[in-house]
Amino acid sequence: MMDVSKPTLAIYAIQDRLNSETPYFVHDHAITLIHQGRVLKHLTFERKSRKKHDNKLHESLYQVLKEEKLLAPDDFDLVFPDNVVGRAMISSCGKLRYEGPLNQELFPLIEKGRCWWLDHERSGYSINHELAHISSCLPFYGDFNENSLLIHFDGGGSLSNFSAWHYVNGKLQNLEFHWDYKYLSSFFNANALVFGIIGAKYNQQNSVPGKMMGLASYGRYSIEMEEWLVANDYFSDLWGKKSDFYGKARQAFNWNESKLETEDPFLHNIVATLQHIFIRELLNVLHRLQKHTGANYLYYSGGSALNIVANTTILNSGLFKDVFIPPCTEDSGLSLGAAAFVEWQKHGKLAIHSPYLNNWQIEEYQNVSLEEIDAIADLIFQGKVVGICNGYGEAGPRALGNRSIVALANDKELANRVSIYHKGREWYRPVAPIMLEENAKYFTGLKEMHHLSDLMLLDFDISKDRALEINGVVHIDGTARVQTVRNEAQNKFMFHLLTCLHNKYGVKALINTSFNKRGEPIVHTKQDAVNSAKNMCLDAVVLNGKLKLL
Repeated sequence: MMDVSKPTLAIYAIQDRLNSETPYFVHDHAITLIHQGRVLKHLTFERKSRKKHDNKLHESLYQVLKEEKLLAPDDFDLVFPDNVVGRAMISSCGKLRYEGPLNQELFPLIEKGRCWWLDHERSGYSINHELAHISSCLPFYGDFNENSLLIHFDGGGSLSNFSAWHYVNGKLQNLEFHWDYKYLSSFFNANALVFGIIGAKYNQQNSVPGKMMGLASYGRYSIEMEEWLVANDYFSDLWGKKSDFYGKARQAFNWNESKLETEDPFLHNIVATLQHIFIRELLNVLHRLQKHTGANYLYYSGGSALNIVANTTILNSGLFKDVFIPPCTEDSGLSLGAAAFVEWQKHGKLAIHSPYLNNWQIEEYQNVSLEEIDAIADLIFQGKVVGICNGYGEAGPRALGNRSIVALANDKELANRVSIYHKGREWYRPVAPIMLEENAKYFTGLKEMHHLSDLMLLDFDISKDRALEINGVVHIDGTARVQTVRNEAQNKFMFHLLTCLHNKYGVKALINTSFNKRGEPIVHTKQDAVNSAKNMCLDAVVLNGKLKLL
């Protein structure tokens, strides 16, 4: 039985099916410790190991836990999220081992397995991948609202890639789980034609979704394109030779190329059509489930919830009174969701946290020097590119001001330099803006900014008469993935920096992109930040509020 007096330690460290250099089925290992509903420690393992999407935590788990004094076998309750590859977690040293029970159902509860910790057997529990995903909402929103629909949608969980749950009368029940929508998520992580267009190899599936979504904005949906793609099974198995695709594209659309390039408008339309199908079909599913349950609220997680165009469409559909998505909606949030679910079961509630939870061996930072803020603002106004590494890092893949690269947002050329030269990203990938709430309303024309914009999980149409003021962050389709900063409590440093820039220079927004070079994890420590800033040739870096010129 779980002990309500003990903290909960969740470990996502299942070994991948293949021992390859890059993740295959398993990615984004993580550890979370929660006590009395509050997150004490959290680590997305790639931040420490410095390997993107790292899935090798099992190799160093003993040492990682030892460093943080988390090896005492009876100090906490243990829970392990599972994966489609299985439910066993075995550290390479053999001292830490867990095997979960096998079944063919998704249960709205934890399941007791067999655990060996150091030299003796002790209690340990499994939680299914799907439930861990939806529970990753709990640390950021507290208890689920009554009569809520909870959706997990990703490339693959334990027994499904799509699961739906209903929270009603204070109880959680599973409605369905299956692989019926695998073809939709596969557009982004397993489609051979998309990989060819993007120029990615199969073992680079974790990098494809963001690239595909960026490229989709350059194209247009057409019914003719959809019918052709459906008739050819979306060219999903077109690995290796592409001659079949070239021939059929020539016959159907008079496309006379023999090479896949991201500059090709015809290929843009293919990607845009796939994006359109994904959004439409997802919305149809949500319509069906909302009608069946009468749910008022939606909690949505899994890798597919990083599709901001889909998120915006769901919100604007009016199907639900509100929509909740966690910042770590992909697999990096599994340990957090697992620990949160157990703590929710123990205590009936969780504290509401900011997204800044990656605190493993990181010192807390709270003081803000207005003199330093003024100097940083002056530097940015001069057109300099500055990396920021303040306090705890963000949970999830989006930098939200604590592990960000910032620069003026009004210059397309500067934005391209940040994205392409400094970060090494592709030409078609946009950078996002960060701005005060009043300025977000100014640029969007909206009276209210939805709370998901605080986590950079929505896109917004930018008023055409004001778009030139932030030309560097407005995408080709006239939208921007705005991050809204509402007050000092949300992010003290960013609030004061944006306020200074607004009041002193009339600057209403900044570029905000993650502090990492392409292929590398977001920086974790101050030394990571200095090393990465030098490697990317940034002009300066801010370390816990202190400006350091490079």
